[in-house]
Amino acid sequence: MTDDLVDFALLSHNGIPARELKTGEIIFREGDPATEMYLIEKGSIEIRLGNRLLGTLGPDSIFGEMALIDSSARSATAVAATDATIIPVSEYQFLFLVSNAPRFALKVMRVLVERLRSANKLI
Repeated sequence: MTDDLVDFALLSHNGIPARELKTGEIIFREGDPATEMYLIEKGSIEIRLGNRLLGTLGPDSIFGEMALIDSSARSATAVAATDATIIPVSEYQFLFLVSNAPRFALKVMRVLVERLRSANKLI
């Protein structure tokens, strides 16, 4: 089985309403409570820590998953780098997807591992 069998885009086809963003709009700030993660449907999102850019994510990427998984405050700030469309995913929706498509959980874990490995290289 390849990783392509489960695509984050399935989130956009589950009747979850999209959120339209304008360039520069803040989605969440470091320290905010977390109630959802997001899928980028269109556009790009910057993840920032203070004045430092940690990364820029594009379509079919997820962000905000860390705080959703461990119920901690947001560890960074997310800002729309361009006009964008994002799909919010609540903890309930996330658990439903994990229950009904276990490979979805594996894909989220792979994103977390990739980001951890990238952060480790900077240390």
